[in-house]
Amino acid sequence: MKTFTFFKMIFLLVFTSVILIAQEPNQKSITITVYNQNLGVVKDVREMNITSGISTIELTDVAQYIDPTSVHIGIDGEVLEQNYQYDLVSMEKILKKYIDKDIQLVGENGEFIEGKLLSANGFQIVLQKKEGGLLMLPNAGKYQISVGSLPKGLITRPTLIWMVNSNRSGKQDVEVSYQTSGMNWHAEYVVVLNEDDTKLDLNSWVSIENQSGSSYKNAKLKLVAGDVNLVKNRNQYQPEYDRVYAAKAMPAIDQFKEKSFFEYHIYDLQRKTTLANNETKQISLFETSGVKVEKKYYYGNRNSYYGSSTKKGKVSVIIEFVNSKENNLAKPMPKGKVRVYKSDGDALEFIGEDMIDHTPKEETVKLKIGEAFDIVVNDVQTENKKISSNVYEQAYEVTITNRKEENIVVDVERMMGLNWEILSSSLKYVKKDSQTILFKVPVKADSKTVLKYKVRYVH
Repeated sequence: MKTFTFFKMIFLLVFTSVILIAQEPNQKSITITVYNQNLGVVKDVREMNITSGISTIELTDVAQYIDPTSVHIGIDGEVLEQNYQYDLVSMEKILKKYIDKDIQLVGENGEFIEGKLLSANGFQIVLQKKEGGLLMLPNAGKYQISVGSLPKGLITRPTLIWMVNSNRSGKQDVEVSYQTSGMNWHAEYVVVLNEDDTKLDLNSWVSIENQSGSSYKNAKLKLVAGDVNLVKNRNQYQPEYDRVYAAKAMPAIDQFKEKSFFEYHIYDLQRKTTLANNETKQISLFETSGVKVEKKYYYGNRNSYYGSSTKKGKVSVIIEFVNSKENNLAKPMPKGKVRVYKSDGDALEFIGEDMIDHTPKEETVKLKIGEAFDIVVNDVQTENKKISSNVYEQAYEVTITNRKEENIVVDVERMMGLNWEILSSSLKYVKKDSQTILFKVPVKADSKTVLKYKVRYVH
């Protein structure tokens, strides 16, 4: 099978008549691969009746936002030329084609006007009446407009047209593949924490958005998770996120077969599905229970190099879990939103949400759930001395007040900047990297702890 070759053997047109094959080709199979970067790849196999030699074949029901430069077609023969026609019918375009031709207007009260169209700018029309004189309508939207026929060059659906040189006559399976924008998918996770915040149950869903301008019936669906490099100046359709979608939820069972693919992960739905245009479809990805989690309290702040500062800080609530087999997971987790719930004894209540990036197995997932109501931080710079022209010494007091009925530990992270040295500290610290240190500050129930440290900077 020979594949796509642009503009080859054009000279054959001198010796061979061109035959237009007007048909709605029988679709034998369709595969849709959706990326989470506003990109879909369509692989469409059609049965077409093709005449031996030079002829023209067309495919009308393609995606509206197709990238025509990405089209690949396979036939028993060769492709000489490809055209993508997308000048779709609209009232404005029809009127433009009817300049200097006769049209008819019917008013709201049944009045009939006929004449030659001289100008059409939006709903503003200038008409030369048959009985003489000009009629200028500032708002033709009040009229029904009738014309003789659909002008040449306008089509109702985007159409791919190929000039081919077929090796034989008869029915062939023609394989067409192309890229289209307007397709996207993302993962969504629902987490339910247990009573003491030590374990969670996890449901994962994928949401597939189809705004490509075409529907795909009984399609084989694949999803690719990963950051595929795309040329940024691609002429891509940008979805309108304020549309209203019809969400179709499927049973919460594992329906995808996952495997590594190049440097990404691919999810293959183990049944066929239909992706309707302007629809968001939700399908269960996986679910698990009994995942061990750790709840942490985190406070981060950057040291102030110049002048004194006082800050009333808030402590973030973090939950962490390891994506491992021992923790009932070990699944590649595509990027997406994680919503967290917990029962108050009567019903599940929403307690926060966060986004995760693509997370491979054996890695730790960290979710910021919210900010602690009963933990207060008073962050004060108590000293700021200039020792010499390029040496400064600063001292800080971080007071953490715990109004909860349980003991806690707060991770206090400080961004130190460059060329620093801790001169003294009331608590031990860990150097995370060249510019960051971490204190673990224990605070008893309904009590407070003061972290004090002094740092020297050389500029």
